[in-house]
Amino acid sequence: MSFSSDVKKELTTLDPGKKCCQLAQIAGMMRFAGSITLSGGGMGIKVSTTDPAVARLFINLMRTYFGAKASLFVEESARLARGRSYSLQITPDMNADAILREVGILAVREGSNYLTDGLPKDIIKKRCCKKAMLRGVFLASGSVTDPARSYHLELKCDSPEMADDLMKLLGSFGLRPKLTERRGKQVVYIKESEQISDFLNIIGASQMYFRFQDVKITRELVNTANRINNCESANMEKTASAALRQRLDVALIAAERGLDSLPEKLRQAAVLRRDNPELSLAELAELADPPISKSGLNHRFEKLSAMAEAIRAAQ
Repeated sequence: MSFSSDVKKELTTLDPGKKCCQLAQIAGMMRFAGSITLSGGGMGIKVSTTDPAVARLFINLMRTYFGAKASLFVEESARLARGRSYSLQITPDMNADAILREVGILAVREGSNYLTDGLPKDIIKKRCCKKAMLRGVFLASGSVTDPARSYHLELKCDSPEMADDLMKLLGSFGLRPKLTERRGKQVVYIKESEQISDFLNIIGASQMYFRFQDVKITRELVNTANRINNCESANMEKTASAALRQRLDVALIAAERGLDSLPEKLRQAAVLRRDNPELSLAELAELADPPISKSGLNHRFEKLSAMAEAIRAAQ
C-alpha cells in the first residue's frame, strides 16, 4: 500500500462527526471527484474513485445524511495501475438535483438552475466544517508522497476558481500552498515537510501524522549524521539516537496533552529539545534558564520519556 492509500484508509475509519461536517465532507468529495449526468431530462450525480474504501465511505455518507442509496459500478481498466475504478451514481429519481443544491454545486437564479464555481462558502463557515471539507477533498483528489522518499502533497482541481478557493481554505489554517497546472488541471501542492504534517493533522489523520513525523525526524537526523566527521561518527550516532527519542517523546506529548500542561521545568526541557534538535544534551543544558547540569537535564528527559510511554500504552 502507498502512503496516500494509508492516509485515505485512516480517514475512512473516522467518525463522520456532526451533520454540518458530514455535509461539508460530502460536498468536498462530490466537488472534486463528481460529475453531473443527464438522464430522461433529469440530473444525476456520478462520483468516481479508484479506492474501494473511499467508495464505501461515500455510499455510507449518502445514506446517513441524505437517505439516498448510491448505485455502485465497478469498471475494469488496463490503463489504471490497479486495473479497477469505482463509479457511484445517484439517479434523478433519488432527488439528485436537491442533493446538488444542498452541497452547493447547483443553485437557482431567476427560476433556472445553474452550476456554481468554487467551494460552497455557506457550508464551511465553521472551523470543524472546513476540516471536514479538506478531508473530503483529499479523499477525492489528493495524494501525498511517502516521506521516506520526498515531501510532496497535492490536490487536483478542475477549475481555477476551485483552486483559488482551495488555496484560501488552506491558508485559513496557516498553510502556504502553491499552484501549478498539469494536463489541463489546476494542482494545489505543498512541499514543506512541516506544512504537510500540519495538513495531515488538520484532516484528522493522526496516526499517519505521527508516522510522517517519525520518518521526517529520522531523515533529518540521518542527514545531520552524514555531515559529521568520521572520527566523531560513533559519538554523534549515540547523541542523534537520544535526540531522536527525545523529539519523538516531545512531539507525542505536545500532540496529546500540549506542552503547556507540563510542569515548568519539564516544559522548558521539552521546548529546548523541540527548538534545538541538533544539539547534544550538554549543549542544551547550557541554554537552560537558569543553567542546569547535564545529568539534571537528562533526569527531566527521563520523566518526559515515562510520560510518553504511558500515552503510547493507552493508545
